[in-house]
Amino acid sequence: MAEISFDDFMKVDVRTGKVIRAEPYPEAKKPAIKLWIDFGGELGVKKSSAQITAHYDADALVGQQVLAVVNFPPRQIGKFMSEVLVLGLPDEDGEIVLAGPDGKVDANVPLGGRLH
Repeated sequence: MAEISFDDFMKVDVRTGKVIRAEPYPEAKKPAIKLWIDFGGELGVKKSSAQITAHYDADALVGQQVLAVVNFPPRQIGKFMSEVLVLGLPDEDGEIVLAGPDGKVDANVPLGGRLH
């Protein structure tokens, strides 16, 4: 594992956002879901394509908070332009489980909040 400095880590801009729209993306090489995520304030709404179909249904994702890297350059995923990288962790089968705030009612994270 390569070591990085704290300054390197701080260059990665990870923010919290809320999924406001989600659609299946079966045309992708691996089945995926197209996401429109509201990061609030200056960032606004950004798009992402995520290979998360094993654990998530597009309709159920609307309203969910997620974490995403917002300062990577946009990437063309088939016919869809992905503007942010939604973060997740693989389960025991290698399928992605989204990373995000824990959802406690008393711990609501504001949109656009930066990971520290």
